[in-house]
Amino acid sequence: MITKLLVANRGEIAARVMRTAHALGIATVAVYSDPDASAPFVRLADEAVRLPGSAPAETYLRGDLVIEAARATGADAVHPGYGFLSENAGFARDCAAAGLTFVGPTPEAIASMGSKLEAKALMDKAGVPVLPGATVGPDTDLGAVAADIGFPVLVKAAFGGGGRGMRVVHDPAELADAVEGARREAASAFGDGTVFLERFVVDPRHVEVQIVGDTHGEVVHLFERECSIQRRYQKIVEESPSPAVDDALRAELGAAAVAAGKAIGYTGAGTVEFIVDASGGSPGGGARRMEFFFLEVNTRLQVEHPVTELVTGLDLVALQLRVAEGEPLPPEVTGAVLDGHAIEVRLYAEDVPAGFLPATGTLHRVRIPDLPGVRVDTGVADGSVVSPHYDPMLAKVIAHGRTRGEAARTLARALQRAEIHGVTTNRDLLVDVLREEEFLAGRTDTGYLTRHPDLVSGGSRSGITHHAPAVAAALASQATHRAEAQVLGGLPSGWRNVGGMPQKVAYTLGDETLEVAYAFRRGGLTASVNGTPLDVRLLGATPDAVELEVDGVRRRYTVHRVPGWSFVDGPDGSAALAEVPRFADPDAVAHAGSLLAPMPGGVVRVLAAPGDIVTAGQALVVLEAMKMEHTVAAPVDGVVGEVHVGPGDQVETGQVLAVVEEEAS
Repeated sequence: MITKLLVANRGEIAARVMRTAHALGIATVAVYSDPDASAPFVRLADEAVRLPGSAPAETYLRGDLVIEAARATGADAVHPGYGFLSENAGFARDCAAAGLTFVGPTPEAIASMGSKLEAKALMDKAGVPVLPGATVGPDTDLGAVAADIGFPVLVKAAFGGGGRGMRVVHDPAELADAVEGARREAASAFGDGTVFLERFVVDPRHVEVQIVGDTHGEVVHLFERECSIQRRYQKIVEESPSPAVDDALRAELGAAAVAAGKAIGYTGAGTVEFIVDASGGSPGGGARRMEFFFLEVNTRLQVEHPVTELVTGLDLVALQLRVAEGEPLPPEVTGAVLDGHAIEVRLYAEDVPAGFLPATGTLHRVRIPDLPGVRVDTGVADGSVVSPHYDPMLAKVIAHGRTRGEAARTLARALQRAEIHGVTTNRDLLVDVLREEEFLAGRTDTGYLTRHPDLVSGGSRSGITHHAPAVAAALASQATHRAEAQVLGGLPSGWRNVGGMPQKVAYTLGDETLEVAYAFRRGGLTASVNGTPLDVRLLGATPDAVELEVDGVRRRYTVHRVPGWSFVDGPDGSAALAEVPRFADPDAVAHAGSLLAPMPGGVVRVLAAPGDIVTAGQALVVLEAMKMEHTVAAPVDGVVGEVHVGPGDQVETGQVLAVVEEEAS
């Protein structure tokens, strides 16, 4: 029996594992890096051990420190969560050597799937359909191997996952650079830069099957999950069951997944991932069945495991712990049935229109409505700091419904009414996807976001104005000043004995400036935004909430103010309004042609020097943030005048990296 469990992970998955462990009567231990010292998962654990440092390589990827922490606290088992050490066979062996129960598959099973190329060979032998591919070594003739596979090809990290260390190459001339970039990214994320090439299937469906095995030789599947909607090869929407899979295809996928699990002697919870060629037909019709091909086995718990839990009623973490204790799979697992539909979205701190750039900052407020059927798995709380060191996922929000449509509708409402203040997120994209016609019809594949550029660019929201939220922010600010007034505090907000000029305040929202002018007259409130009068009536205002009737429609807005910002939430959406100071700092204006860091991170490469002639769009600096590389390009044609950074430097958002002097026309 496990009595004390060390969770070798962070964030929401660490908290998720601890909650189940506590429910089973198991004490827990957290390990944490310096940036995570005040994180909710650390407070949730019974005990916690510091891993000095910030970068994953010196903290969460240090298996020796994790085992030391287990010894120091008397833990008798380790749960690796996902990512970091979860698929590290060496770490699993070291745990066993230290007398610790590793909550996961055997080291041999992990090792057999650790190299994706070797895994494919093993699956091929087991009769599971696979795609052609080849490992890239020091002497590999890239052109010859890629030509044999056929373009487009996918460059992929042999160890790890989550979309890191992956590049799609259509042009042979770009292959060498893609391989080098994938190697660097893989080495940073997983500690191993080995990559391989694989045939790239254009816009397939990404369907995976949950498997569970016990130590008595039993392996079963718990149905499939659809994970096709992705950005940068990372999933953002997952659901179970797949809208594209009928009973016959479900049986085929399940049988292939079980065969894969048995081929490696799998124990615990794992996932067999497939790509499904959606051009092969459709359930219930078409000339031929859809084809599917083995992608990989994730020898760990998946980020998206909650959708399987909600449609089966099972706790996969509890199953992992019981299997680790030697129990056989119970009847509720071997005889599991599907109940309804579940959809999960990953709420990320990122700027979607800017190319999904990760965002950092302090989360001043995180509140997601507690609606029936909605589950929230998160590792953040009010006051949490989103740092550049780790994955930018803030939470997983999941909805379970009788039908797919009900689940999508409930989930969209929960997201739309959420209050997430302080960090830019992908919330609007997720809401728009959940309400989009093609998604609701189940026509999704890995090219979904490419086909819907308006969802990514924000163009689908181009008709939405933020005039009413801006007025609400101004009135809440005014109410705050009145509440804090030391003189004549009993007078109504905005009262004047003699009418004066309207009060003015300005906000910025992205690239938009909203100048609000308002006054309290005998006939009531008058207000305008950017000079356009609003048909508005004030029904009530406090520092925290404003109720307005605009164009005959009554809405209540909550307003959360922090220094320099007003966060406004209402039934027509949310707005993060930056207050424009009355007197601008002239030194804050960047020189024309400046390359500004789009996020905090480390400089990987500098591709130009002072005096170089460059063209607009040419890559000049490569940054690494949250384990992904990001290229900063020249803003204009011209000559590089200044370079302010070098490889290894750490930069902050908005920092000037270089300056390009525009050529005179």
